[in-house]
Amino acid sequence: MNQSQKIQNPETNVPKTPQMNERDFLNDQLTTEKYMTSSYNVALNEASNQNFYQDLATIFKETQDCQRNLYNLMFQNGWYAVEQAEQQKVQQTYQQFNGYKNQLPYNVQ
Repeated sequence: MNQSQKIQNPETNVPKTPQMNERDFLNDQLTTEKYMTSSYNVALNEASNQNFYQDLATIFKETQDCQRNLYNLMFQNGWYAVEQAEQQKVQQTYQQFNGYKNQLPYNVQ
């Protein structure tokens, strides 16, 4: 079994003190934006008024873009790491979901 590898940039050093540092603030903001995009997604699914839905969709897109920008900033500074997926697992998952296409009532390309 291969040990997973982290994909991460060199970490930008920040002071290790009891006070919040730049990394702490960005992590807090990123967590908040993730929560907000999840909540807006639920609201979009349940919005019955078209005008309200359009306003929510605009806010959702802005919030999602903010979340992505925070993620990119943290990743660039080495404060956010992702694990590299094993090629075999990626292929297995692809084959699994590719097989589901045949079960759908419409043709998926």
